[in-house]
Amino acid sequence: MVTLRPAEERGHADHGWLSTYHTFSFSDYYDPAHNGFRSLRVINEDRVKPGQGFGTHPHRDMEIISYVLEGALEHRDSMGNGSIIRPGDVQRMSAGTGVTHSEFNSSGTELVHFLQIWLVPAARGITPSYEQKSFPRLETEGRLKLVASPDGHDRSVTIHTDARLYCGRFEQGVTGELGLAKGRHAWVQLARGRALINGSELQAGDGAALSDVGLVRIEGVHASELLVFDLA
Repeated sequence: MVTLRPAEERGHADHGWLSTYHTFSFSDYYDPAHNGFRSLRVINEDRVKPGQGFGTHPHRDMEIISYVLEGALEHRDSMGNGSIIRPGDVQRMSAGTGVTHSEFNSSGTELVHFLQIWLVPAARGITPSYEQKSFPRLETEGRLKLVASPDGHDRSVTIHTDARLYCGRFEQGVTGELGLAKGRHAWVQLARGRALINGSELQAGDGAALSDVGLVRIEGVHASELLVFDLA
């Protein structure tokens, strides 16, 4: 079964410096029909204007992944980490017992466009930690590349929950597949372009929940970039 989450039905807030779209309930946006999917709790598509950003704020007991589509996002946190996240990078922060951080667009001219993703951890109260890795474009062209997993397999960042995140880019006519074990579910988030997911067409910003299927089938329609979550 494939259930679509059209981009235009997401929650939206425009704060001037930030335009943000919420796939699931978040902050002042609440939709009881869309409070997450399995362990996937948040997918926010954020566009931050030059010289603006999120001031220092706290998190706890959440696995947070940042995936940049355009521009460069500056990260600082209470664990002493400071980094720049660019397209091709995947950043993971495990908030655990508590962490504060900030995210800033230090460019004077370029917008930052990124996805912020939250997953519910398998256990509460873990020690906070941070990880960031870069995945060359070649690794995601015409295939799904594992970028986050519970065991850090194949150079993926390690997340503390039973989920696996894949990223891929599919040009027109290029296909890919991801097998799902019995009892597993998938969420597909289309970041750019257009693609067919198990025969259903998704456009940029659309999501799709897949249950009771053994396979996620992808066919590029127009220069697509997408994320696929394999979830318990």
